[in-house]
Amino acid sequence: MRLTAKVQGVVLMLVASVLLSGCGWFSDMFAKTEDPQKLAVEQLYRRAKDALSAQNYAEAIKLYETLESRYPYGVQSQQAILDTAYAQYKLGERAQAISAADRFIKLYPNHENVDYAYYIKGLANFIEDLGLLSFVATQDLSERDQKSAREAYVTFKTLAEKFPQSRYNADALQRMRYLVNALSQNESHIARYYFNRGAYQAAINRAQNCLTNFPNTPANQEALGIMVQSYRAMGNEKLAADTERIYLATYQRAAVDTGRPWWRFW
Repeated sequence: MRLTAKVQGVVLMLVASVLLSGCGWFSDMFAKTEDPQKLAVEQLYRRAKDALSAQNYAEAIKLYETLESRYPYGVQSQQAILDTAYAQYKLGERAQAISAADRFIKLYPNHENVDYAYYIKGLANFIEDLGLLSFVATQDLSERDQKSAREAYVTFKTLAEKFPQSRYNADALQRMRYLVNALSQNESHIARYYFNRGAYQAAINRAQNCLTNFPNTPANQEALGIMVQSYRAMGNEKLAADTERIYLATYQRAAVDTGRPWWRFW
């Protein structure tokens, strides 16, 4: 059956419409298989974002690195640094995440998203040292090396002070409280370590650090107790009695210990 010229024209218009509507789909499919070195900046950025959204962090990092090397001065390149820091943090590459966040802060100190760079840096230090989600761990978190905890605290403090309206501020403040308690407990652990080895003056010094540098924290109670025991072990009954009076006045109504590690409140 032969089609009339009018019908043929309608068919051609329908075919053209279908082909045009499919161009975007074919373009996206092609971009996903094409060499990243050949992609335009928008395509490369979208492809990296898709990988990040799919939690394919290693692939996202490679794509962002390609984007930065090919288009180092664009808006997408700036965001690529932040997204790379996040992807590295999620992969557990803490040092790399901190480095990327520091690089962003140095290059773009007045960027509207620089608060996020501080937040990622704080998280990377925070989890590397304290392992917040390691609820099955038997080691008291405060017994571990505290360098990262101190750096995390300083980073969150900077975020809270410089960007009080930041969306990350509330979480940063909560983590700061947690870190203060951890650092305080660490001083108490060290004081107990010295006491158990007969180094009573060293134990007193570390207990005093706990009280002076981290007042009103749960570990203060143990620190005062260690001071009382240390003074008595040294034969200094006057200082032992004075310290004990402070202890009793402060903690005689303290809540009964539940037996749960102090840090498991998160």
